[in-house]
Amino acid sequence: MALLLLSFTSDRQAAAKQYTQPFQNETTSLAGKAVSANMYFVKMGYWQVKKATLNLNFQVSQLTDRQVSDVTITVNGITFNSFRPSKAKGLQTKQIKIPAQLLKSQNNLQVTGQLLNQNTPATPTPANWLTIVNTSNVNFDYEIERPTNHINDFYGHMTGADTIAANQSAVETPLRATDTELTASLRALTGLTRFVTAEDRELPLRPLGKDKRTGFRLLVANFDHLPPDIRRQLPQQRLVDHAVIQVMKRNQRPVLVVTSKSDQLLEKAAQFVANEELMRETAQTTKWISPQTATFTSVLQFQGRQPLLEKDDHVQGAGHHVKTFFVQLPNDHLNAAGSTINLRLRYAKNLDFKRSLVTIKVNNQAIGSQRLSSERADNDTVRVKLPANLPLNSTFTVQADFDLALPEETKQAVPDQNAWASVLADSYATIRSTPNRDLLFDNYPSVFMKDQAVQHLALVRPDRLTENDFATMANLFGLIGNYAKQNTGEFKVYHGQPSAAELAQANVLAFGTPAQTPLIRQLNDQLYFQYNSAFTGFKSNEKLSLEEQYAQRVGTAQLLWSPFNSHHGLLVVTGAHDDAVYRASTQLNRQVKIAQYRQADTIVVDDNNQHFSYRFKKQKLLKDDAFNVTFHKQGHFWVYMGLSLLAIAFFGFVVISILWRHGLLKRKGNWHEHR
Repeated sequence: MALLLLSFTSDRQAAAKQYTQPFQNETTSLAGKAVSANMYFVKMGYWQVKKATLNLNFQVSQLTDRQVSDVTITVNGITFNSFRPSKAKGLQTKQIKIPAQLLKSQNNLQVTGQLLNQNTPATPTPANWLTIVNTSNVNFDYEIERPTNHINDFYGHMTGADTIAANQSAVETPLRATDTELTASLRALTGLTRFVTAEDRELPLRPLGKDKRTGFRLLVANFDHLPPDIRRQLPQQRLVDHAVIQVMKRNQRPVLVVTSKSDQLLEKAAQFVANEELMRETAQTTKWISPQTATFTSVLQFQGRQPLLEKDDHVQGAGHHVKTFFVQLPNDHLNAAGSTINLRLRYAKNLDFKRSLVTIKVNNQAIGSQRLSSERADNDTVRVKLPANLPLNSTFTVQADFDLALPEETKQAVPDQNAWASVLADSYATIRSTPNRDLLFDNYPSVFMKDQAVQHLALVRPDRLTENDFATMANLFGLIGNYAKQNTGEFKVYHGQPSAAELAQANVLAFGTPAQTPLIRQLNDQLYFQYNSAFTGFKSNEKLSLEEQYAQRVGTAQLLWSPFNSHHGLLVVTGAHDDAVYRASTQLNRQVKIAQYRQADTIVVDDNNQHFSYRFKKQKLLKDDAFNVTFHKQGHFWVYMGLSLLAIAFFGFVVISILWRHGLLKRKGNWHEHR
């Protein structure tokens, strides 16, 4: 152990690096005399930042007066730069140095603009606009040190945005991995791929030892399948009833080994790796996992209430002001009736309240306005309902447009800056959502998830794995990992011919060729694109004519109802050769790619990377959710109906009790007897 510590210490050295981090925002246009937009970026904890530069790509209205208009930059609440747009028309780029002392791990960058037109400088019009282009970014010049031998330090480096962007992170497992080893490896992979934010990057799953130049490798394998040099460093006897997570040195590079002789404990250790909180808290070289070790992530279930901002945000000056906030929904939920935006406000008491108001917009669509009031100036709440049919992505914007006016008679005596308003930190959005169970690629992989975790997923893989198969699994589970926020999901890997009883309990994801994945051969009659009788290529159908040779080179991804259980879904990713299977999987590895296939349940990709999409099924909703969806849509009706029935039953009981107490029911019976 002392030698291990020494080897890590001697390798600690600074390395100069550069990394450009794009913002996640889409291109945004803001209109008004005073506008504001928020963007977010991160700084890795192991960076020693030498210089950070904001590259702001923007455009202002052609009517903007460049002599008096200005743009101001604020990071984490501290303003440090203002400039005037240049006289050039069209897209402009401004490079601004960000003071390193302002940077934190999570950073909020705010761009505010005071935009005045040439002919009507004091009057806000739609021509007062600022567009911030989505190519804006922050560039870092920094130094890093090699990680220590602590698990949390290795984990921090391995999941760093710059490490993943440089293709220096990978998960490895034996080429002839067992189903348990693959289940554990994919569990770990899904926990790590949530850090992959760039659309052109991935975290690969590879056969063990395939590329020894990768800087940070996670090795997941049964003890008996580890390389001899690693086995010699581990206590074999203890691994019978324990698993271990340990940082080691191999080929002069650090590796993180996850292993056990027990299949159950190997999966449990992988679940520990998929828990970000636990991995960041583990400050030792070796972590032993027993059957009693807690590995589940803390509760992250969507509770419906989402804060809009962390601290109060202010606007100042008469005129039109815009504040923009971001809200996140779980990927597997849709906006439903009853959602609201609750904006808590404080504002000046000297406004002209007949002309001062705030308007709430969601994704640039106005949903409500409220006039400001002198009585509520110290503590006002604007509450607006979202239309039930308003489509919301997993991330959407809430915009507060303020129109602040001063009384005409005080305009000369009172400075314009005396008009102000604040959005308070306890503002929030309440999103009443319903699970989205459409069996279309619009809703993939959410259709296989519940409460931000994988839900009962069976992965059926080829009998004999190739490198293309490993890359296919990385594509499929890379996207699932982007969506999964918890490590509690249930999935299991199978090969050969799993029993119908096993497949009936789960959503099924099958990939491979008909020759190597027997289940796909069995399912051929169920597929939208079916194989020919020799299983050498696909047959033509009503959607697409396929030439015989061409049909052997295409790969498909087909989303169907499971024939084993109509309440579950089935995804088949297949082609006549494993390279065609891989090509099909490349369309399922990024959110930006999935977004191309709206209202589709089938994707076809050829060897020239041309891709086509089709919809075969008429009914898109999974059957087990038909009642639930009806209930959600008519929830209020059923609640009122239930309360009404309870009220009728209660009053009926009261009336009968009164009659019985006064003997009216009994006397009626006696009268019949004496008649």
